[in-house]
Amino acid sequence: MLRDRVPGDDRADGRDETPNERADRNWTEVLQELRVLQTGTQILTGFLLALAFQPAFADLDQGQRVFYLVLVVLATLSAVIALAPVALHRMVFGRREKGTVVRYGHIALITALVTVSVLLVGVVAFVFDVVLGAAASWIIGIAAAVVLITLWGMVPVILRVRGRS
Repeated sequence: MLRDRVPGDDRADGRDETPNERADRNWTEVLQELRVLQTGTQILTGFLLALAFQPAFADLDQGQRVFYLVLVVLATLSAVIALAPVALHRMVFGRREKGTVVRYGHIALITALVTVSVLLVGVVAFVFDVVLGAAASWIIGIAAAVVLITLWGMVPVILRVRGRS
């Protein structure tokens, strides 16, 4: 069966799909990634919001309270960014804009991953600050950042470059 192809769309991945089929498949992949990201973000957000209602919260110093509020804003921002592709999809549903939605979803996911990475490092550093003090907070925050940069940044870039050659 012949497929409708976009001129010059000779994909090297060997899939025999139309541009619409590719967009549908890519949208499904974006949604799966959004689900994973959103679940983790919701757990972190719930943890952060519950902290303010704990008796020990009153013991935080001014710097820790500011740090906490920054983390709450980051958690909110990451949730909003991660949900943005779904909102766009709803607004343009049925208007043959799937390719645009997929591209927007890709950018939103990368932005959300950056935001969540900062949030993760911040939450770990915050907990260590409250439990062990500022020195431990800096040590674990730097260690967590190095692990995140390595696993979420460097390894994927290295594998992507190797895949091209």
